[in-house]
Amino acid sequence: MAFSIKSFFAADKTDAVKFENTDIQYQSGFSDIWNIAKSYMTTKRLHPAPVVEVPVQPITATSLSFSNEDQLFRLGHSTILIRLDGDYILLDPVFSQRASPVQWAGPKRFHQSPISIEQLPPIKAVIISHDHYDHLDKSAITELSDKAEHFVTPEKVGDYLIEWGVEPSKVSQLSWWQELTIGELTLAATPAQHFSGRGLRDRDTTLWASWVIKGTNSNLFFSGDGGYFSGFKEIGERYGPFDITMIETGAYNEMWSQIHMMPEQSLQAHIDLNGSEFESSVLMPIHNGTFDLALHDWFEPLEWISDLGEQANVSVITPVFGEPVNVASPQKTQAWWREMLSNDEWILQSQ
Repeated sequence: MAFSIKSFFAADKTDAVKFENTDIQYQSGFSDIWNIAKSYMTTKRLHPAPVVEVPVQPITATSLSFSNEDQLFRLGHSTILIRLDGDYILLDPVFSQRASPVQWAGPKRFHQSPISIEQLPPIKAVIISHDHYDHLDKSAITELSDKAEHFVTPEKVGDYLIEWGVEPSKVSQLSWWQELTIGELTLAATPAQHFSGRGLRDRDTTLWASWVIKGTNSNLFFSGDGGYFSGFKEIGERYGPFDITMIETGAYNEMWSQIHMMPEQSLQAHIDLNGSEFESSVLMPIHNGTFDLALHDWFEPLEWISDLGEQANVSVITPVFGEPVNVASPQKTQAWWREMLSNDEWILQSQ
């Protein structure tokens, strides 16, 4: 098993240095926990999870060889496989069946990954945004330890990887605004409005980050998790505009909007990151479609952000899991989730 119950309850880092957000110091008390619990008990949803198979386009070594272009492949939730300049980069690899401290309980996957870790090509760099279980998967890290050349994390998150057996020389830990160059690849850890913790007593003892990923011809932004904050404009001023922004759009609720953006905020973040050139950039919503982590219907984030993008003249792409996206010329994608609902269900949902 990839997790120890004892470590979850016993890990005590209460004396460790605590990281803080730049805009809002997020705190949650008993009343917040009670309100959230009450909402989970009383909210009725039509579609908390898919009832038919989620479409997945398998990825194989042969399909990866079809093109030499810079490409993105969404594998699930916030896990993205990227090819830049012929090298492969893997973002927040989560391949376990549950986004949970244990594999016998917790949010279960709606679909399988389009490619297994064993089938992955050699990975130049694995990039981690923060230590939450739906972004940092111990089992995946241990399987990737020999397949990946570099592991790049926010400050202190890399300590987990080393503890799990990754060679320390492979691990780079960055603070906000620090950069790392690997060949032609430039990685920059940029701020995010979030929090961290894998146990009961290690809150905010590791850093969280968004990432700028820049190759020879492509400039990408990966939000990780976070609420909307003024930092998006500064990131855009320093590193933008971006060809594609991969921005969290899912697991949101007004009760925790300080740490997870509502869809209209995800759209605004994309605009902030690209300034006046936002119409020439593409937004790919992530953090949705794989796990049930909130109170909205499973497909709502995809529908909501697609509608907002159309209204604001922002190009939003929603590829099927495993579908290749060419960075230089991303094609228009289909609303594949609509095909999973009957006409009666769709009419009822739209009312």
